[in-house]
Amino acid sequence: MEVADLTDIPKDVLKEATSREFRPSVRIGKGGLSETVLEEIRQQLSARGLVKIKVNKGLFERDQRNDVWALIASETQSILVLQRGNIAVLWRR
Repeated sequence: MEVADLTDIPKDVLKEATSREFRPSVRIGKGGLSETVLEEIRQQLSARGLVKIKVNKGLFERDQRNDVWALIASETQSILVLQRGNIAVLWRR
C-alpha cells in the first residue's frame, strides 16, 4: 500500500496531519504491533478520524516501516495520509 493520493484527502485533514501541534496519540513500543495496539488505533480512528502513530526507534528496520504502516492501515480500514521515518498519520472517513 502506498500513501494515499493527496487529491483524495480533504485539505483540512492534510493540514491537521502535517501540523506540528498534532502529537502522536499511539506509541508502538518494545511489545511491538499487538492486537491491543491495533484495537486502540481502531478506537481512536472511530472517535477522531485521524491518528498519529509513533514507533520506537530500532523496533523496525527502515525498509520494514512501509510494510508496517501498510499492515496497520489494512487492519484498521484506514488510509495512510503521511509517513516520515518512525511516525505515520492514518485517517478514516
